[in-house]
Amino acid sequence: MKIEDVFSSRGRVRILRILAEIGELNISALARRAGLNYGTANEHLRVLEEAGLVRHKSFGRIRIFRFNEGDARTVLIRRLVEVWEEKDKF
Repeated sequence: MKIEDVFSSRGRVRILRILAEIGELNISALARRAGLNYGTANEHLRVLEEAGLVRHKSFGRIRIFRFNEGDARTVLIRRLVEVWEEKDKF
């Protein structure tokens, strides 16, 4: 997946930022924090998981999403969010 495809969606960027800041959340909490409905958040997470940036673990019907720490891109995305958020504080 191309970088444009990942960052072309405001919803996906919001989800990535939230996961970078918080660590891991279930889909309902992610949707709520990102201001998305469940279906839209689910679709964005599917795309991010397909790209290898996000992983999930299941506990029955509950899915907990987090960054795929085994992918170097997620380390860079997390760092980008940290630097960006730090810059906004000033």
